[in-house]
Amino acid sequence: MNDTLQWRGKFLEVHRAGRWEYAARVSNRGAAVILAITAAEEIVLVEQFRPPLGARTIELPAGLIGDTGAEDTAIAAAARELAEETGFAAADWQDCGAFATSPGLSSEMFQLFKATGLTRAGPGGGVDGEDIVVHVVALATLPAFLDKARQGGLVIDCRLAIALGLI
Repeated sequence: MNDTLQWRGKFLEVHRAGRWEYAARVSNRGAAVILAITAAEEIVLVEQFRPPLGARTIELPAGLIGDTGAEDTAIAAAARELAEETGFAAADWQDCGAFATSPGLSSEMFQLFKATGLTRAGPGGGVDGEDIVVHVVALATLPAFLDKARQGGLVIDCRLAIALGLI
């Protein structure tokens, strides 16, 4: 199937493959997503405004691989984003594999890491005005927390379905 570039911006591009249109990152970079679990059986979540949705979201911490240069690795990006967004550092990392974010719309892939052995290393909240709110939620109360967030107008990232499978 012939793939042709239709449009390119600074960060995204749109391709056409036959009748199919899809989005891709200009750099074809993936993301690192972190399922961070404390020793007290809590999950570390982030809340932030997402312009494409026009709403605040509840998500797993995540960030682009390659933000710091071509030599950036998935695990380095995961550790950096966990610290920047949540203020936590992890002693133990488990690579859970690669996943597609929305295979009918985008070529983007993410590498999922489970982070344990967490300690507070900083304030979190993100960088460059990201305005991230950190939530540390007991796994036993996660469904109720997500329901309350949804009722309050927040959008829930579908990757949290992974976390729901833990309880």
